[in-house]
Amino acid sequence: MKENKHIERDGQAATKIFDNRSLKVDYRTLENILEKGMKILDVGCGTGSISKDIANIVGDSGKVIGIDNTERFIEGGKETYKNIQNLELIHSDLFDFETKEKFDLITSARTLQWLSNPKEALLKMKSLLKPNGRISILDYNHNNLEWNPEPPISMKEFYKTFLKWRDDAGMNNGIADDLPNLMLEIGMIDIEKINSDEHYEKHRKDFNSKVGIWSKVAGSKQMVEEGYLNNDLRLKAIEEYNEWVENKAISMTMKLNEVRGKMPVANNV
Repeated sequence: MKENKHIERDGQAATKIFDNRSLKVDYRTLENILEKGMKILDVGCGTGSISKDIANIVGDSGKVIGIDNTERFIEGGKETYKNIQNLELIHSDLFDFETKEKFDLITSARTLQWLSNPKEALLKMKSLLKPNGRISILDYNHNNLEWNPEPPISMKEFYKTFLKWRDDAGMNNGIADDLPNLMLEIGMIDIEKINSDEHYEKHRKDFNSKVGIWSKVAGSKQMVEEGYLNNDLRLKAIEEYNEWVENKAISMTMKLNEVRGKMPVANNV
């Protein structure tokens, strides 16, 4: 998607994050608009773990195409989900993706947050829709992350730098709340904004792995290499945050919205 280089997609940790995602947990608001026989495009599908759940719901009469611009994710997904006949995974940037097919629904989870041109991405998606087709975008407002209690100062400094690094690269830290206006700007109708916050509490089995995502983000040296961060602070943030997650953390909430829009019947452009 001509997206900015970013941290989450680097290395084996990112592959594991994608593989562990599911429709039920990680795109839970989408299921109520899925129907048998739908043709769906999943943009930024990673390894296809959510795409395969969508494919199971739309059934043999439907079809899901997942695209991602990271080849190793697509190749891994092809092997993992090779027995799902109505799922096709393609290594492609959104803007390079060409097809004669038109889709009932185009989905994209946690992808537009990494783009400096989200409106252009939405316009490309719109061009691939059937009349009355829908776009569904699931994404974050990183400005409003909530930790309880507050994490160590080293992690707060790291996170502040992370937001600045993203902002300087043209990424929208608050895109979850800007999506309705972007949908309006590209001419979509019947726009809905549905809260889908990720809230993690200590009793959850996946608490440490989910809340610990920021240690994984800090595991990349990218911001150090680009002059945004001192490496000693990065290492200190990882060490102190891991200790905080293990012994002090009670909850974390990542602000997330699903935003849907519909293509007008006479406006398939």
